[in-house]
Amino acid sequence: MAWHFSRSDLSRFVTDLIVDEVAHLRPAATSLPALPWAPELAFDEQGLGLDSLERLAVASALTEALHLHESGCEDLLLARQTFGEWLDVAASGLAQFDARLTFRTSGSGGQAKPCAHALDALQQEAEHLATLTPGARRVLSAVPSHHIYGFLFTVLLPARLGCAEVIDVRRATPQALARMLRPGDLVISHPAHRALVARHAGHLPIGVLGVTSTAPCPDELARRLAALGLFSLTQVYGSSETAGIGTRTAAGTGFGLMPFWSRVPADQHRLCSVAPDGSTRLHVPQDRLTWTRDGEFTVCGRIDDAVQVGGVNVSPAHVRGVLLAHPQVADAVVRLMQPEEGLQLKAFVVPAPGTDTAALKQALWPWTAARLTAPERPKAFALGDEIPRIAMDKLADWPLVPSRLLPRAVSRLSAASATGEAV
Repeated sequence: MAWHFSRSDLSRFVTDLIVDEVAHLRPAATSLPALPWAPELAFDEQGLGLDSLERLAVASALTEALHLHESGCEDLLLARQTFGEWLDVAASGLAQFDARLTFRTSGSGGQAKPCAHALDALQQEAEHLATLTPGARRVLSAVPSHHIYGFLFTVLLPARLGCAEVIDVRRATPQALARMLRPGDLVISHPAHRALVARHAGHLPIGVLGVTSTAPCPDELARRLAALGLFSLTQVYGSSETAGIGTRTAAGTGFGLMPFWSRVPADQHRLCSVAPDGSTRLHVPQDRLTWTRDGEFTVCGRIDDAVQVGGVNVSPAHVRGVLLAHPQVADAVVRLMQPEEGLQLKAFVVPAPGTDTAALKQALWPWTAARLTAPERPKAFALGDEIPRIAMDKLADWPLVPSRLLPRAVSRLSAASATGEAV
């Protein structure tokens, strides 16, 4: 059965896409009606509150994702007034053409990129993933279904496994999630969410399976989850451009390529995938990979230095550029917090001469909120008279401190006290 024949799957996909698109259109104010949405929910000020330009942007995003232009029904979206009518248009378009879907990257460089995929290639991956998660009875998801990872694991995989129920747990606390779990449940998540579960959920019921992606799961986190009772954790390596490439099921081991991926003999930096129709595609990974003699690989960091925040790739360089655009900022550096500090970005800012530093500290919050998505916004600002550095003039980490201006003696960290090189 085609995936879009399921009204619940199609509704989740369209809902998640609309919520995500509105969040990008309104970075400082994204309030929308509570989920789930009724079919009669209108798009006007009495419902979703979308103006004409926002409706056009959301309709364009949905058309791109589901390839509604292939069936010629994309113009109907702007003529329809309710969420249920949009679902009808989407279902009608997919009934005529459903061979390809397009997913967008998270915009780690400030601009999201569309990535088209053949549906049969995605179904090929779901077939393989089903062999790694046998016996799953329910799917509990902490990821959006309109991203490629969410589509694979909350739409295609449940259909392949015969799971009758897909439950959205993005708004459930780790404690509530632990109470919801039953033996045979499959939890779809990402490392940042799993870290919260490991910290707060307590023991998990026996026989619970897990899948994690969007970033390599730290070995220590995987071991902590196993100690809490997680029966197995399948880690998937891939991207919006490629879908899944490799998997592993044990901490401290390498990733094994999925059966339809291989290394290119003449170019060890590229990989090749074979689709069900026999067509091939070459890909250069966005990460630095190292290979073992038995063909497994480990991930050694992004080539473009993007980092993961809440399962989303973000670019510290892009965030820095937004900070530098503030007229009272002379310099800035952005990096991930240390594990003990949190799971977000932090920023060190050098004020322009003569700046009221207390006022600048307050001004940076609305400045970034209006220009960056939630994962991109630094959650802690430190101010100092120069960027912290260590020996050889390398960037250094800095502690989270109160909002006062850091003195030169603190910002100039010694090599002995530095915890690592900044991104």
